[in-house]
Amino acid sequence: MKSRQLRRTLIAIVMAFALVLAWNALPASAQEKSKPKMKSLYERLGGTYAIATVVDDFIERLLVNDILNANPAIKEARNRVPKAGLKYRVTSMVCQATGGPEKYAGRSMKESHKHLNITEREWQALADDFKKTLDKFNVPEKEQQELFAIVNSTKKDIVVSSAMK
Repeated sequence: MKSRQLRRTLIAIVMAFALVLAWNALPASAQEKSKPKMKSLYERLGGTYAIATVVDDFIERLLVNDILNANPAIKEARNRVPKAGLKYRVTSMVCQATGGPEKYAGRSMKESHKHLNITEREWQALADDFKKTLDKFNVPEKEQQELFAIVNSTKKDIVVSSAMK
């Protein structure tokens, strides 16, 4: 009886070992298919149309923000850049940054903001409006944190340092 149990145990070990070897022999693509895939931020936000809707609301908030409107460079830039074009560029940038298929084809953040002399106070006004927009559309906290991490990664290219003032 002991030899029968020992034999079963050995067979189970050999089978388990064979499964491990077979798994490791599979191409990585086959292994990936069997793992549950985490949805991209783009997918969790609802894709292009949902992102465009949020961007539309956000840009509309920025256009009437008194703190931002007090900056003459921002005001002048708004007169040059059509609102629809700005919304399009921001939407494509957000879609790309969140893992979507869209490709942002605009200028770098540094290039497009260097002449605007955006201050920390103006940056904070922008962030406050962004938060209001995300809350309006009930964007979950986890996704909000990921979006703010993306936005904050551009801050060094947008906000003028106090040494440059």
